[in-house]
Amino acid sequence: MIMYVSAILGGLILLIWGAERMVTGAGVTARNLGVSPMLIGLTVVGFATSAPEILVSATAALDGVPNLAVGNALGSNIANMGLIIGLTALIWPLVVASDTLHREFPVMVLITIVPIIVFWNGHLSRFDGVVLLLAFIAYFCWIVRLGMRTRGHDSIEAEYAAEIPTDMSMGRALLWVVIGLAVLAAGSIALVWGSENVALEFGVSNLVIGVTIVAVGTSLPELAVSVVAARKGEYGLAFGNVLGSNGFNMLAVLGVAAVIGPIEVEPDVFSLHLPVLLGFTVAFFFMAYNRSGSIRVSRLSGGLLLAGFVGYYSYLGYQTF
Repeated sequence: MIMYVSAILGGLILLIWGAERMVTGAGVTARNLGVSPMLIGLTVVGFATSAPEILVSATAALDGVPNLAVGNALGSNIANMGLIIGLTALIWPLVVASDTLHREFPVMVLITIVPIIVFWNGHLSRFDGVVLLLAFIAYFCWIVRLGMRTRGHDSIEAEYAAEIPTDMSMGRALLWVVIGLAVLAAGSIALVWGSENVALEFGVSNLVIGVTIVAVGTSLPELAVSVVAARKGEYGLAFGNVLGSNGFNMLAVLGVAAVIGPIEVEPDVFSLHLPVLLGFTVAFFFMAYNRSGSIRVSRLSGGLLLAGFVGYYSYLGYQTF
């Protein structure tokens, strides 16, 4: 058991460090190629911070535990809203006036409905996975077009630009991308192996391990980015990080896992985890979105989101043990 727990902790450390290195390297590489900070923040950073979820889910699917991948995708989005936004807003009330994020927010809500469509028969086929990946490509292209239309006159562009190092060469940036990917791959293998064996030892389903240990672990890079950004007053970066990650998780993470191998979805997905995800999404949207063009989450709203997250995990613990 000590070996399995050590593998989980070691895997999480590798995922956090690897994601941070990959985000930095990818951001600098894109900037050196002439990509605007707006597009880097909306696409490159969003994809890089979701890389742990994608690699862990792919590893889980290859290892024959696809429901761990499903739990990872659903649980990561719940953690993004309940833990990351909840905790961040509880410390620093979040207010953002951004036309880009204002347009992206409703689309993220619509994307969250996707699992209802693809899970309706309790089976996620390779065809479903291809559809999800095609939807991800369409979403990615829409994000690029949105970023091109709003760059130059959106306040969050300055926040994205401030986070990209200016003293790193192209060669070093590319090296960090390669190292980051390698470390992420090693971390995902260790995390999945340790999680699978802990589940076997305690008689817990891989789905539960996926929505708890793995989901929170792979969401730690997003948590670090959001907390650091909010502490600097860069609230747009904190919001954009979560919105982009949620969209990527629902489409790319589930899509990659399904393409690798068909998934028989466990009943608890429909009876508990998916309703909780939809509940958090609807609550987050109505708490934060308004027609004035701004997005805001007060301390009270942040506290409610965090309380909901703690309550969800407490119920999972009670139900499991």
